Amino acid sequence: MYKVFIVDDEPFIIEGLYDIVDWAGMGMEIVGRAENGQEALEALSSLRADILITDISMPLMNGLDLIRAVRKLQPGMKVIILSGYDEFGYLKEGMTLGIENYLLKPINLEEFKATLSNTVEKLHMSRVEDELNAQSISILRDNIMHRWLREQIGANEFRERSELLGIQLDKPLLLVALLRPGKGAAGGEFLKAVSEALVDSSSTILFQDMEGNTVLLHGLSEYQRGKEEVDRCHGRLAKQLSSFQPLCFSLGSVVETEGGAAQSYVQAKKAQEYFMLFPERTVIRYEEIESRSEAAGREITHNWEQVQKLILAKDKEGLLQRIDERFEQLRHMEGVTPEILQDFSMEWLIRFKMQLKEIRHCEEPELYQEGFRRLRETTSIHEWIHILKEAAALTIDLLIRDVKSPVVQQVLNFIHESYAEDISLKTLGAQFNIHPVYLGQLFSKEVGDTFTEYINRYRIEKAKEQLRGTSSKVHEIARNVGYWETGYFYKQFKKYVGISPTEYKGLV
Repeated sequence: MYKVFIVDDEPFIIEGLYDIVDWAGMGMEIVGRAENGQEALEALSSLRADILITDISMPLMNGLDLIRAVRKLQPGMKVIILSGYDEFGYLKEGMTLGIENYLLKPINLEEFKATLSNTVEKLHMSRVEDELNAQSISILRDNIMHRWLREQIGANEFRERSELLGIQLDKPLLLVALLRPGKGAAGGEFLKAVSEALVDSSSTILFQDMEGNTVLLHGLSEYQRGKEEVDRCHGRLAKQLSSFQPLCFSLGSVVETEGGAAQSYVQAKKAQEYFMLFPERTVIRYEEIESRSEAAGREITHNWEQVQKLILAKDKEGLLQRIDERFEQLRHMEGVTPEILQDFSMEWLIRFKMQLKEIRHCEEPELYQEGFRRLRETTSIHEWIHILKEAAALTIDLLIRDVKSPVVQQVLNFIHESYAEDISLKTLGAQFNIHPVYLGQLFSKEVGDTFTEYINRYRIEKAKEQLRGTSSKVHEIARNVGYWETGYFYKQFKKYVGISPTEYKGLV
C-alpha cells in the first residue's frame, strides 16, 4: 500500500476526499491529514508518505512552501495540488517543483482518479527500478568477491571496487566458511535471512559465489581468539536460522588476508564435499579432512591424475578397467584393511562427483547419494567395486549426453529459437539470473567461441538458408535473422561467407 497525506484548510474537503475514492482498491491508504502547511510539515518530519495531496492557499504555510520543505525531508514524495485558484503563476511554480498534476476545485472525480492511478504507476516503476539497482549492486559485489577468491582480479582493481562497494577487509587474518541450508530452502530467501542475522557482525562479509554457495568471509585479529569468535558466530546463526535446518558449515583454515584468501576458499569447498560422507555432521573443518587424507595416503595412493584423464576423454571402458586393476592391486597390498578400502571407495566416489561438477558447473548431489549410502552399509569388496563402476559409468554417460552446463545449454536453445530478436549477454544474464560478464566467460569456455561470434555465425547460416530457399529481398532477410542495419548485415555476411549476400544469392 502506498501512503497518502492530505493537507487542506477546509475540513469538509478532506472528509470528502476520504469518501469519494476507494483508496484501498487503488493500492493506497491515507496515513495522515493536516489543516495547514506548518502542521503538515511537522507531521511529515517523522511520518513517511509516498503521495502528498495539498491545497495552495492555507494559513501559517502555503502549499508551495510546504512542497519545498517536504522535498528536503522526503525527496521521492509525489505531490498533487488541489486549488481553488486558476492562476498561471501558481501552476508554473508548481510545475517547477515537480508536481504530478494541478487540479482545480471543485474536483473532477475522473481526472482525480486518473492522476492517482498514474502516480501509483510511477511509484511502482520507481520501486522496481530501486530493487533492480540493489540487485545489480549485489550481483557486482558477488562477482568481485568471487573473482578475488579465485585470484582472477588485480590488486588495484579489487581495491577500487571494494572501496566503491563498501567492502572492508581491514583484519590481518581471515577464514572462509561456506554455509548450506537444508534441502528445499530458497536461495534468495536464505541469503536475506543470513544477512539480517549478521547485521551486528561487522567483521564478516557475506556474499554468494557463482556456484550459488553462501560464503562467509570472517576477518580475524588474532588466530586462536578469532577461531573461537567464528565458532560463536556460527552458533548464533544456527539458532537464529532454525527454520533453515539443518545448517551445514564447511570451514577453510585461517590464513593471512593478503594473499591467502583463495587458499581458504578452496579448502572450504573441499571440506563441503565431505558432507556426503558424513551426513550426520553440521560442521566440517578442512584441518580434519587434511589429516584424514594424509593418514590414508600413507597406506595407499589414489593416482587420480590417470583416472581424471580417462574421465575427460570419456573413456568408459578404460575407466572401468582401471577400477578393477586398482582394487586388484589393493587386494594384495600388505597392511590394507577393509576400512582402508572403504575409505578409498568413498574418496573415489567424492572425486567422481567433484569432477562432474567441475565440468558441468552444476551441483547434483542426488546422483551419487545412493552410492554413498550403499558404500557405508556394505563390507564387501565386490560390492564396493560394483558401486564405483556404476558411478563411473554414470559420470561418463552424463558427460557424453551433456557436455554443456545447463545455463549454457539454455542460452544456446534461446539463440536457436529467438535469433531474430535483440539478444545480448545483459538480457540473457537477467533472464537466467547470472552476471553477464560471468555468462560470457562461461559461454566462451564451453562453446569455444565468444557469444558475439557465435550468434553472428548462427544468424548468417540462417540468412544463407533464406537466400537459397526464398525469394525475399536481402534487406528483408537481414531483418528476419536479427540485423536491423543492412550495412552491418553485409559486413558480417562477407566476413563469414567471403562474398556479399547479393553475390551469394546470384550463385544459388
